[in-house]
Amino acid sequence: MADWGPVFVSVMLFILLTPGLLIQIPGKSRIVEFGNFQTSGVSILVHAILYFALICIFLLAVGIHIPSRHRKLSTRFIFSSNNMADWGPVVIGVLLFVILQPGLLFAFPGTNRQLEFGSMKTNGKAIFIHTLIFFALYALILFALHVHIYSG
Repeated sequence: MADWGPVFVSVMLFILLTPGLLIQIPGKSRIVEFGNFQTSGVSILVHAILYFALICIFLLAVGIHIPSRHRKLSTRFIFSSNNMADWGPVVIGVLLFVILQPGLLFAFPGTNRQLEFGSMKTNGKAIFIHTLIFFALYALILFALHVHIYSG
């Protein structure tokens, strides 16, 4: 049975924490800028740290699960040391978050061309396309390849 909880949480965090869409920390001229559709290596690093912290909270501490059979949101609280934490969705999510940030390696579509490399700019269409790519790769890695990293 597939657990869509990590996919849902990861995709939502990818959208909300993409630098330049809602917020960019640090901004180009100020500490915090809103909706500027710009990014930088430092802001991607800061947003990746925020992404890591939030995904750890939602997936490991709270344990959000969405089973494919019931389509009902359920949460499982992990307080016991007997439970093994699966770091696979966290590590995969953080790596994909960084690699697929529009403007870092590439932006598709770009601001001035169909495909731009290293422009450090983004746009709404690029965020949408990169989110779809993130979703597809994340789901493929979790469900088709069954990647898990357990720690006790």
